[in-house]
Amino acid sequence: MQKIFNLACGSFYALGAYVGISAVQAYTSAGGPPWLFILPLAVAGLLVGGIGVVVERGLLRFVYDRDETFQLLMTFAIVLMMEDAIRLTWGTAPRSTAGLYLAYGQIGVLGATAPVYNLIVIAASLAIALAIGWLLTRTAFGRIIRATADNRDMAEALGVDMRRVYAKVFTLGTALGTLGGALVIPATAAMSEMGIELIVEAFAVVVIGGLG
Repeated sequence: MQKIFNLACGSFYALGAYVGISAVQAYTSAGGPPWLFILPLAVAGLLVGGIGVVVERGLLRFVYDRDETFQLLMTFAIVLMMEDAIRLTWGTAPRSTAGLYLAYGQIGVLGATAPVYNLIVIAASLAIALAIGWLLTRTAFGRIIRATADNRDMAEALGVDMRRVYAKVFTLGTALGTLGGALVIPATAAMSEMGIELIVEAFAVVVIGGLG
């Protein structure tokens, strides 16, 4: 909708992973039952998505009507800043939840053994996709998003506050990214450069689908 190629999406993913690990470590240190660790994990992933408001209002709003080169440079600068912030806060060594996801056990699927947690993440992904679909098709805000994506000038002429819509949409996207990072990280390890890996995939999506 915002017609911006956001290179920083991987950095938000990595940030969600690190914050999620910190939340789980604090939860287990407080004596919380291991099988409920997914709750502080998801809550932390969602809450840290609030950084999207700061990034959108403080940085991205200045490049909406600029050439794509400025947008790429801005979002890449955010990638570098976020990566350094992660290293300063959590260090350079990989971090993990130490196999806590195995508290849910394992299950046999088509002759193979898979952690139950992986199935929980898949189910959560489907639920989130359905929720976003409902938001876009069944709510007034969703209709505003679709109208703005189709014709921004007309939506603005009809009284839509584009600044608020952009801030909300970007924050929603950021929260989904940080939540995704938080949910995935128990089955792997967080590294400061993990967000870079997603940039190639994001670039492929934009090349195939186009901006917006």
